[in-house]
Amino acid sequence: MSGLTQAGSPRPLKLIVGIGNPGEEYANTRHNAGVWFVERLAEKFGTPFKPEKKFFGRTSLIKIDGVVVRLLVPDTYMNESGKSVGALANFFKIEPPGILVAHDEIDFPSGRIRFKQEGGLAGHNGLRDISSCLAGAIDFNRLRIGVGHPRGKGAVTSHVLGKVSRADRELIDNCIKDAI
Repeated sequence: MSGLTQAGSPRPLKLIVGIGNPGEEYANTRHNAGVWFVERLAEKFGTPFKPEKKFFGRTSLIKIDGVVVRLLVPDTYMNESGKSVGALANFFKIEPPGILVAHDEIDFPSGRIRFKQEGGLAGHNGLRDISSCLAGAIDFNRLRIGVGHPRGKGAVTSHVLGKVSRADRELIDNCIKDAI
């Protein structure tokens, strides 16, 4: 994960967030793919998380290419992720272009991952809430982690909140490893 400086910008990433849902009942659901990424990143650098009530989540620090990067896993539900991201970003004066949000992506099959700079929110409620808590900014970065699309439009909620199969989890874990 070298080269944290964004293309076309001299500003390095200062915050990497993994959004999902808190608690054991959601730990192995597709909605937590972003959490899995950030936890794996902290594990790679050997840095434990500590609870931070003022940031409504767990935080850790890593150093990449001489740059201190904060890691954040909100303790809020996915659709309220902005409360945590906004609190930390405002406290440390981190501008949206210095933020990377890792999240589940139903428009990609399991095992596909893509980095995206800026752009729309694609109907993702977690991203929408983060944007709202960052004064409407959408110029934060995203790591979109494929979790597959359910059959039928009405099945999205049960799909992302459903337990991931062993085969899909292996595909997702492999793409997370490649991203790191």
